[in-house]
Amino acid sequence: MSKIGDKIKIHPLYVRIFHWINAVAMVLMIMSGWQIYNASPLFEWLEFPRSLTLGGWLGGGLQFHFAVMWVFVINLLIYFFVSILSGHYRRSMFPVTPMSILRDLGKALRGRLPHDVGHYNSVQKISYIGVIVLMLTVFLSGLAIWKSVQFQTIGLLFGGYEGARLVHFICMSLICAFIVMHLVLVAIVPSTFIPMITGWARKSAPVEKGVDHVA
Repeated sequence: MSKIGDKIKIHPLYVRIFHWINAVAMVLMIMSGWQIYNASPLFEWLEFPRSLTLGGWLGGGLQFHFAVMWVFVINLLIYFFVSILSGHYRRSMFPVTPMSILRDLGKALRGRLPHDVGHYNSVQKISYIGVIVLMLTVFLSGLAIWKSVQFQTIGLLFGGYEGARLVHFICMSLICAFIVMHLVLVAIVPSTFIPMITGWARKSAPVEKGVDHVA
């Protein structure tokens, strides 16, 4: 891990590139996905406001969704393989155990979870791992919806076409919840925003007691 004075490099360049491409791609996919959803809702009581959708109509939503899908998938695959080959994923996300998650979650609920710049606690680790699993599940369930005949084997894993739609919707909702949580935490601790641009953070930078950041 690189250091310059009291600064420490916590986000390699490829992680920052992945983060921002993924952020834009996810927002565009969610908005265009809501446009597609409104054309054939899963729930009669739920319809997304037109101002939050992208595409203007079903065909437009589909075009945006499928175009951005390739950016999202290619970006995710590059990040995944580079992280494995470089050892970044192993160093940053592991080890993590059920006991360590419960311990750090308990500390967080009591407002006593410490923040160590450049290292993730177990709550952060499981959050990152979880959102990547959600992204992969969104992709697979999306394939089952998009090409239900060609990928019918994948569709069967989700209980058929309608099951894949439901899984796709649930995973999208959980990703939205993660994004909201992420933005709230960035707003609470704005000093965590700069490292995702520059890659560097001050090792001695104070963080409010009991507040941790999940990027």
